[in-house]
Amino acid sequence: MIKVLVVEDDQDFRYLIQKMINKEADMQVVKACGTRQEAVRLAVETEPDIVLMDLNLSDLELEGIEASREIRVSTGAKVIILTAIENPALVIDASVKGFASGYVFKSQFESLVQTIRGTATGYTPQECLIRAAVLSVLSPAEQSVLEYIMGNTGGIQSSAKTISNQKTSILRKLGLRNQKELLHVMSKYGE
Repeated sequence: MIKVLVVEDDQDFRYLIQKMINKEADMQVVKACGTRQEAVRLAVETEPDIVLMDLNLSDLELEGIEASREIRVSTGAKVIILTAIENPALVIDASVKGFASGYVFKSQFESLVQTIRGTATGYTPQECLIRAAVLSVLSPAEQSVLEYIMGNTGGIQSSAKTISNQKTSILRKLGLRNQKELLHVMSKYGE
């Protein structure tokens, strides 16, 4: 059973999403909410497999990005960005910043169930694209160190000091606080 947390500030649209997902035999909406604070709290409490995250949770900025980051760092859930903004470059950028695993335009609502299922059960083309974009901010040497940190020990020939410096640079570039967060977030890509 794929457990889904729905985060959407439009109550009517949130209801439609819940109704669509709950019709599926292999999916269940565990909770639904409309704010960033509720989203993070409920993600920790309910431990969903997937969080559907509206990009625009308020009139202030794209609050869904920060909520997505917080959820990815503190839970095992994968995040799918849900947005009415039909600008692929902007949405991919938001997905990268939020460490999302995918995105769905609200105009393509009918593909939502398929996207949830694909994201929950495998490594989707969108996830490959987003992971590549996340890694693109790192130098080749930093990418090698990241692979080393992730457990792929072959091929790295740097001193402990160089590895430590590059690890610090990776954390800074990705906006993460420590190696635990780095491992947690990056290990979710490809699950």
